[in-house]
Amino acid sequence: MKKVSIGIILTLLISAVLTACQPQPVPQPPTQEPPATEAVESPEEEKTEVPVPPAETGEKVVIEFWTTDNEEERVIAYENVAKAYMSENPEVDLRIVPIDEASIAQRIATAQAANRLPDIIRLGIERVSSFAADGILDMDAAQATIEAIGLDDFQAGPLVMATDPTSGKYAAVPFDGWVQALWYRQDVFDKLSLKPPVKWEDIDAACDALPGQDDLLYGLTLATDPGQNYPHQVFEQVALSNNAWPIDEDGNVTMNTPEMIAALDWYSKLQRCAMPGPQYWRGARESYELGQSGMMFYSTYIMDDLVEGSGTDAGTNIQVVEGIAMNSGFAPMMEGPNGAASYGQLVALGIIQGADPKAQDVIRYFMTGQNYLDILALAPMGKVPVLKSAVDGWRGLSEYFEYYSEDTIAQVANGYETMQRWLFRPDYDAIERAVVGDIEGRLLISQALSNIVLEGIMTPETAAEWLQQEVENLMADRKQ
Repeated sequence: MKKVSIGIILTLLISAVLTACQPQPVPQPPTQEPPATEAVESPEEEKTEVPVPPAETGEKVVIEFWTTDNEEERVIAYENVAKAYMSENPEVDLRIVPIDEASIAQRIATAQAANRLPDIIRLGIERVSSFAADGILDMDAAQATIEAIGLDDFQAGPLVMATDPTSGKYAAVPFDGWVQALWYRQDVFDKLSLKPPVKWEDIDAACDALPGQDDLLYGLTLATDPGQNYPHQVFEQVALSNNAWPIDEDGNVTMNTPEMIAALDWYSKLQRCAMPGPQYWRGARESYELGQSGMMFYSTYIMDDLVEGSGTDAGTNIQVVEGIAMNSGFAPMMEGPNGAASYGQLVALGIIQGADPKAQDVIRYFMTGQNYLDILALAPMGKVPVLKSAVDGWRGLSEYFEYYSEDTIAQVANGYETMQRWLFRPDYDAIERAVVGDIEGRLLISQALSNIVLEGIMTPETAAEWLQQEVENLMADRKQ
């Protein structure tokens, strides 16, 4: 057995030596194109999918367009416009890449580290300033694109929001958005000779007069749920209408100013005519649709629900009051003792530094004529056009518009002209903008309102002091 084992071992050793001495095959380059995406290592996430364009064919220029309109139906609409563009511009390979809005910052950071940034990206206006400050956006390209589309065709409000405060240039190209408003029962207001609920005093008058009229139980449903950001969205417009800001031009936290305390006080007192209990957008929507309340804070997305009723958890639709859409007024503007403001969202198209000049032409094409209307048609109520020339066509994109007065549709279309947000303040730097985002993300306003209105453990003054301390802590954390 030992002789056999020794023989086997010797045989294996000789074989290994002979194999090692033979020449090894030289690796050949791959014959196939690389995949459309590849995993890239990053500190935040071990493997993150980053869109990577396959190798260019011939003389074609690859333009990559990331869009947060990522539902299948919307992606198809974008791809159809892209196909039409490529048929007219065969030298361009235009690729639509759907991405999730919440992951924009990380996706851009990962792509930047891999030197594989897109050419165009659709993003909320709140991200434009930070991307521009980081040198990611090509403001000269955005400026040229806006001028190519027609500077005079853009509504003034979106252009102001897209302006970089440092350079004075447009940081991105305004694209679409939505407007928040105080919707109200125009028929009941007319019957009671009430003024539209724009000024604080007129909202107060309606609050006191509406309950008990035409089966109405409440003046409105007030946003007070401490676990929802809906109270923040509503209160921010109230604060802005009184010139109350979280941080001043010198970088000081200003949550306990007289203007902020007055806003907290006025808002909390509206509970006298409101539905009881912690409430958020669902309660506001349903109580208005059912004819229980006479006013409702909501975005333009509500317009189709006022016609056919919003969906319920049981899978049915609420039976709305007959004719409520036509009888609803729309008050996007709010006027307080020290100012006036409306609240909403603007979406823009950013051109990335280093993008091929064709990216500018792609955006121009997407915002031209029927192409632009095809994109707006995906959600007409929540995609208000930024171009004056598109308003008439937009009004024909949904049958639901027929249920609203001409005055209401006109106010929706012109809502950008007064839209404001705490985040839009041009003198805020990156840290201050991050703190403003943290205020909403941590639901500080929602908690303060609940503590005043529902719990009764704070007054407007003590709530303002609590907010002051909390935001100062956020600021300190951000500066570390």
